[in-house]
Amino acid sequence: MIRAGTEEAVRAAVAAGGGAGFPACAGGCGERRPLVDPVRSSRLAAAAYLAGVREPRVLEAAAEVPRAAYVPRERAREAQRDRAIRIGGGQFTSQPSLIAVMLEALGLRGEERVLEVGAGLGYQTALLARLAREVWSVEWIPELAAAAAANLAEQGVQNATVVVGDGSEGLPDSAPFDAIVVAAAHPRVPPPLAAQLSPGGRLVQPIGPSGHEDVTLFRRTAEGVLVRVCSLLLARFVPLCGRYGFGGRPE
Repeated sequence: MIRAGTEEAVRAAVAAGGGAGFPACAGGCGERRPLVDPVRSSRLAAAAYLAGVREPRVLEAAAEVPRAAYVPRERAREAQRDRAIRIGGGQFTSQPSLIAVMLEALGLRGEERVLEVGAGLGYQTALLARLAREVWSVEWIPELAAAAAANLAEQGVQNATVVVGDGSEGLPDSAPFDAIVVAAAHPRVPPPLAAQLSPGGRLVQPIGPSGHEDVTLFRRTAEGVLVRVCSLLLARFVPLCGRYGFGGRPE
């Protein structure tokens, strides 16, 4: 499970604005990159930075999207903590720094069409809406889908659509997608998701049986083959339900 961004480290990051406590650049060159303003002003952006995220647009989204608007009201005080929050239906909204790592790996530049599998209450959807042109999100649980759509509408998000359905089947009528992010675990990438990814597109999914997963980045080649690029980190996710997942309804 991802451990980046302890309470003490995040407080130090926000207060100090960088320095020896921060990791070297991703390329291993040993250089220290200047701390950007979102990291100075936001605990969640600081947690993402500590987890290795360097893409300014992702850090800005982490700083500006109000997580408290996408968690149960009784858990709103926990929204600025870098930890998962239970949201009902046996589901969780993931640790923000983990989400940031996954979204950075998609390499979004603002013109993409993205498929999200698992809307939850809409927090990751809202981040994607800041990073891409168009977001389609499939949620297995109708109550969560309705709540996510309402939260997004209340926050004025207009480029994201939440639908109820089997996320393991994707959305063939809206495909292809430039990027796909799966917020649930399964040992394999569902074939429909691979087929709905555009050539050159990226897909991030937790690979494993649910409970101890390897969050993995894939890319679809020009020939249509889905290839593994790299492991991003280890984490815990709920199981992917549906025809190409573990079946059944989540507990």
